[in-house]
Amino acid sequence: MGFKSDSIAQKRILIVDDNASFAQKLGEYLTRSEYQVEIETDSQAALARIREDSPDLVLIEVDLRGESGLTICKLSRKFFNGGIILMSHRLDELDQVLGLDMGADDYIQRSTQQRLILARCQSLLRRIDRVNAEIEKANSGERLEFGNLSIDNAMREAWLNKETIELTSAEFDLLWLLASHAGEVLTREEIFSQLRGIEYDGQDRSVDVRVSRIRPKVGDDPIHPRRIKTVRSKGYLFVSDVSY
Repeated sequence: MGFKSDSIAQKRILIVDDNASFAQKLGEYLTRSEYQVEIETDSQAALARIREDSPDLVLIEVDLRGESGLTICKLSRKFFNGGIILMSHRLDELDQVLGLDMGADDYIQRSTQQRLILARCQSLLRRIDRVNAEIEKANSGERLEFGNLSIDNAMREAWLNKETIELTSAEFDLLWLLASHAGEVLTREEIFSQLRGIEYDGQDRSVDVRVSRIRPKVGDDPIHPRRIKTVRSKGYLFVSDVSY
């Protein structure tokens, strides 16, 4: 089965979970919140569904039988730019870092109440809508140049020494936000508000993780960064003029 073509106004969510009971209950809850929901219980078929249906958001259980949810997330990022939220029984820092590194936009505990899962879905979908709206408005020549680093918002691509930089969708959004405010210190509160549409809770480290992943990709020193600097007790500063 696929998503219904007569419900194009509804956001489409694909749940990838081999616990049919859990997936069904969550799917019913999200459906009552006016989302169009499909469920895939087979890990092997999930990638094909994501490629063929291109849903707006995919909720993926990490501990799937067969291919893990992390693997599905990583492989799907080769062709899928929609939202991905990973769900797991575990929620320690290492798991979150690994999940974000695989290309997930968010990582939540599987036991989280349905209304909170809904809130995270709504927040991510709002961010995606906002980014897409900005892309539509963007001039095709909208590009930032910082020496050997180029960032094109219309193409959603970046290059270092004319070589393409591999960035997840969330990493590009963060890089563009920092670069377009070069010379300004952006607080974590401002970054969360711009990218996720929610207030910073003081605990979420997803921004810090993504900055640490972006730095080496743009030629920055992870230990002593000069391009994307950490401003203690404040946030991050993108430096436009860096000499190496």
